[in-house]
Amino acid sequence: MGKMTIQQILMQLAGGMGTSIQIFAVTLIFSLPLGLFVALGRMSKNKLLQAVIKVYISIMRGTPLMLQLMAFMFGPYYLLGMNMGTDWKFGACAVGFILNYSAYFAEIYRSGIQSIPKGQYEAALVLGYSRSQTFFKIVLPQVIKRILPAMGNEIITLVKDTSLAFV
Repeated sequence: MGKMTIQQILMQLAGGMGTSIQIFAVTLIFSLPLGLFVALGRMSKNKLLQAVIKVYISIMRGTPLMLQLMAFMFGPYYLLGMNMGTDWKFGACAVGFILNYSAYFAEIYRSGIQSIPKGQYEAALVLGYSRSQTFFKIVLPQVIKRILPAMGNEIITLVKDTSLAFV
């Protein structure tokens, strides 16, 4: 093997950066809305749904992301006997990141929604707002303001975690 030139090294780095950006974008596009649905399910009045989502969140937040990525990559073959081929690498990585980050985003959303004082809902009721009007016009703007720092931290962590996809 001969020496690599600086141009070859830079091309390899650019390729890795492109993959990281793809993983980052796909994860954000799918995990942000999925996290909201998971948070709403976690706050549901349905006790069974609450319990299932609580277990999901506990597993996804309580196990290392690297272990989850390996499970999504190799699990279909070793558990189900399915040969996913080489094209499955990006898909497995994307599924792992999306499911992991949606659990984190769900807890951020849930904490933001539950941090709004009950008086805000009562005031909206007195003003004649419907439930959807209350949520979108009164609660959601306050939630966004409260969750932005935590979301920013999680998004920065996602940028750093994309390096795990190399393994």
